Amino acid sequence: SQISDESVEATRNVAKKESSLKLPWYFSGGFLVFWALLFFAIVIPLFYRLPTPLTMEDAKKNVFIAERAYNNLYTLSNIGNKLIGSVENEVEAVNFIVNELESIKSVLLTDYFELEYKVTQVSGGFAYSTFLNTYQGVQNVVAKLSPTNSTSDTYLLVNSHFDSKPYTNSASDAGFMIVTMLEVLRVLATTKQTLEHPVVFLFNGAEESAMQASHGFVTQDPWAKKCKAVINLDCAGSGGRDILFQTGPKHPWLVKYYKAYSKHPFATTMGEEVFQSGIIPSDTDFRQFTMFGDIPGLDMAQINNGYVYHTKYDNIDVIPRGSLQNTGDNLLSLVRGLANATELYDTEAYKDGHAVFFDFLGLYFIHYSEATGISLNYGVAIATIILIVVSIWRMAAVSQVSICHVIRWFILVFIIQLISFVLALVLPIVVTYAMDSFGLSLTYYSTPLLVVGLYVCPSLIGLSLPITIYYSLQRNDKLSNPYHLQLALHSQAILLAVIAAAVTYLGYRSAYIFVIPLLFYVASLVINLLTTLHDRGYAWSGLLKASQVAPFLYSSYLIYTFIIVLTPMGGRSGSGSNRDLYIAVLAAVGTVLSFGFLVPLINSFRRPILVVLALLATTAIAVYLASSTQLGFPYRPKTSGQRVAYLQVRNIFYEYDGTLSKDESGYLFFPQDRRGLTPFAGTRVNLTGVVSIAPRCETHMMCGMPLYDYRYYTNRLTLKWLPLEEPIVPLENFTFEMLNKTKIDSTTVRYEFTMSGSDHMSLFFQTYEDVNITSWSFLSSYLTKAQPYHVYLTHGIDARPFNFTIDLSKPDGDFNVPALQIGASKHLIKAPGSEAAIKYASLLPSFSIPAQWPAVYKRYIV
Repeated sequence: SQISDESVEATRNVAKKESSLKLPWYFSGGFLVFWALLFFAIVIPLFYRLPTPLTMEDAKKNVFIAERAYNNLYTLSNIGNKLIGSVENEVEAVNFIVNELESIKSVLLTDYFELEYKVTQVSGGFAYSTFLNTYQGVQNVVAKLSPTNSTSDTYLLVNSHFDSKPYTNSASDAGFMIVTMLEVLRVLATTKQTLEHPVVFLFNGAEESAMQASHGFVTQDPWAKKCKAVINLDCAGSGGRDILFQTGPKHPWLVKYYKAYSKHPFATTMGEEVFQSGIIPSDTDFRQFTMFGDIPGLDMAQINNGYVYHTKYDNIDVIPRGSLQNTGDNLLSLVRGLANATELYDTEAYKDGHAVFFDFLGLYFIHYSEATGISLNYGVAIATIILIVVSIWRMAAVSQVSICHVIRWFILVFIIQLISFVLALVLPIVVTYAMDSFGLSLTYYSTPLLVVGLYVCPSLIGLSLPITIYYSLQRNDKLSNPYHLQLALHSQAILLAVIAAAVTYLGYRSAYIFVIPLLFYVASLVINLLTTLHDRGYAWSGLLKASQVAPFLYSSYLIYTFIIVLTPMGGRSGSGSNRDLYIAVLAAVGTVLSFGFLVPLINSFRRPILVVLALLATTAIAVYLASSTQLGFPYRPKTSGQRVAYLQVRNIFYEYDGTLSKDESGYLFFPQDRRGLTPFAGTRVNLTGVVSIAPRCETHMMCGMPLYDYRYYTNRLTLKWLPLEEPIVPLENFTFEMLNKTKIDSTTVRYEFTMSGSDHMSLFFQTYEDVNITSWSFLSSYLTKAQPYHVYLTHGIDARPFNFTIDLSKPDGDFNVPALQIGASKHLIKAPGSEAAIKYASLLPSFSIPAQWPAVYKRYIV
């Protein structure tokens, strides 16, 4: 149809008065401040919002009672550190859970339910990361609530763990979830609300040792075979809301139930894909259930205040009761929903792709199938291009120029906007590399607001500077400035459309984050095109601003969530990688998504360059504060300390003939963050003589050190060694002995060994040339991996020695020469060490959070 005469006339009038249409310059600063205030006034309060915790006065309402759960958490956390193998974990924590189960059983509605429980011991092994994870006698407390009137033989599983990492009372990780499960079980058992399926509650006693107890349950417990869905609960922080960050896999019906029954939704598909990419240095029992039990489910965790995660500051004092109420409300409702799900009878029948899911500010939960997401993403991208073509045609008709004329200017503006887009992503990364080159990483660690100045403002500069310079220089009497500004926004839309389509094509469901701002832009463009607003100077910008409120709120909310999660993780990700890059990229992506359609609008104000200068000044101030003041020092005592991990090591090397060739002692430091040991400069900590162990790794099996676990191994080239003159590690109670050597045939010999002395030990194996390990007592499939082999040994309540055999094969059958190196190590995690070691630890700065213990390493050759 023809453009209305009204539109043509309106545009001609606008062209004459174009300069007068721009608002005064002082409104431009207020424009950006408005969006900042929107973030702090809406996003932040909703992100930290928690429900009112219920008290014992509400107990008769058959609802989750945070006060009772909190009291249980107080008791559980006061047991102290619950390291696998310790009395606290194997006896006291187990007794606590059993006593609570007995208490629940005493008030059970026997007309409605049956409750049975058992304490089991499991032993086994599985390959994980770089090592073979082997366990003996770890414990599970398993309870099953069965409805009396049900004939269902399929169960819902709810899991969490009660054991601890070293040196923490683990109030959050995962005592929080244990008491939540107990309270949910209590409410279910005492409410006259029947269930269709039995519910199994697994309180597992060995998750922190690489998820051993859940592996034992899912591979050995008879109840596990009947579990058809799982709700896994864990913590990567303390307090706040529980986030759904893994689902399925390939069971989107579970997300439907989360939407229907979660009272406080908090979830994102992007979280699932980021977690499974390996960026986050953690894992959960969910892996075991899906991998070894083929049990689909929902994986949920606490994520706030990750600074206390796995530290001595993970105490009940940092947990608000509202957080317990939030998780308890969600879990109780989800269990009721899934325990009545018809899908549990035959979950395979509902196995159908993945789901796209996310919440909007915790107020509403949105989900749809992956197939729907693909259609939506491509559809919005195509609609964007079509509408932009219509808009360009409209501009040409109203301006009385050819379409080719408008397209030529559009190509130029697109190039400018592409440069802006690239700069918005690159400038924060440049700041990151520059700061890191001066040893100034993690400056925002304790002062998160620095992220705004260091990364967000440079990104905004990148978005605004090229297009602002262009508009200050360009002269085109035939095409008005408002139209030029629309062309810039169209360019931004095309960039997002291309990215959304490309990310969708690559199979990432997180493409939805690019579609949201694009969808709202398209909606505003449709309305502007259907009215005369499109052609009335800057009149269209009002609707555009309004349309971007929701995308701004969601994009900033999402990126803030990831920054909250990843910032503390930068303090425990090792020194080998620059984790600031993740924060910088997140801030840049968040800026582009939140402000991509807003920043160009500063050119609807006079003197827009003042905004760019203000952003530049803010960045300069942030760099100064980060580099030259205490605000930029990453660590604070108690609230956000520096994790300091090191071992008090005694290394003893025996040669083939049994002679002692080396006996050395020292501290083996495992730097936990990018700054390494540099924060100790100028403190009382003496690091004179400290060296890298990287050269040893080239000449010695496993660097000739008692590498504790796969993290030590994967970061071995960053480890530091501080040699000491005096032995610091007690050698008593460590037994490694060859019991027998038997010739199996002309080319094969079997060795039999025994090992004992600690609840945390390791074995390293590396054969000499022409020698092969053909069989052993451990998991045989692990032998397909590259040498050296690392067998990680832990035990729970069963402290019997580890006895094992290993068969060696050699073509010439000559075993009177060296055939195999064996490294045996024990870790005395709960032992303080020697007096000298205790004194050394006391010299650490107040901002340090040490995790250190004695370790003995013996190298043998057979």
